Amino acid sequence: MRPFLSLIYLAILFTALQSCSVVKHQKPLQVLLITGGCCHNYPFQTQKLQEGLAKFTEAKWTVIKEGGTGTDAMISLYDNKNWAQGYDVVVHNECFADTKSTEYIKKITEAHHAGAPAVVIHCAMHSYRQATIDDWREFLGVSSNHHDHQSNYPVKKTTNDHPILKDLPKNWSTPMDELYIIDKTWPNTTVLATSVSERDGKTHPVIWTNTYGNAKVFGTSFGHSDSTFSDTAFIKTVSRGILWAAGKLK
Repeated sequence: MRPFLSLIYLAILFTALQSCSVVKHQKPLQVLLITGGCCHNYPFQTQKLQEGLAKFTEAKWTVIKEGGTGTDAMISLYDNKNWAQGYDVVVHNECFADTKSTEYIKKITEAHHAGAPAVVIHCAMHSYRQATIDDWREFLGVSSNHHDHQSNYPVKKTTNDHPILKDLPKNWSTPMDELYIIDKTWPNTTVLATSVSERDGKTHPVIWTNTYGNAKVFGTSFGHSDSTFSDTAFIKTVSRGILWAAGKLK
């Protein structure tokens, strides 16, 4: 009987180890990804986001890619007042810098303020930067209007305790990426990691969390290049950010 019991024990141990590395849900995580616009390889980035999150949990993705490759677009999704309903988290990876309609922007931010959790990546920080209202910037948790050149930026954690940062090495530097110049950090923002500008030596947030109304928001200003989205540490950190915003990170 002892060999039989040993096999049972090993089977239980194997199952327990699996449960430590994958977040289990009764149903797939419902993820809405809004992507498109200027300057980036969005199909590749979408693929890497989906592959990365799949290593943590089962997820069903709804991908909205509209607006062409320009900087000025208003996508039809937001015409529906209930556009965010039914999703556990909304990922914003779009780049529409010159869209500035107050009515349009409020259609987005009001849904998040009411409680739709969000993840904001890279050029989401420069979207709607021509707007005269601050609603989008307050939602992001940071304000930015320009970026430094591409380089390999060393990243310094401001805390070692946050679960989002579990897979980010202590001495991690980005693949070739852009450092966004953060002009303002909003009051409900908690900075998790920073990088230093090679031009003027100033320190800028690069990973953070934010509370916007009833919504949890995770953000990173990195994510320009294919090499960044291919980086294991980066994609694991973003995946953990998705789970955190959705309230699923143990």
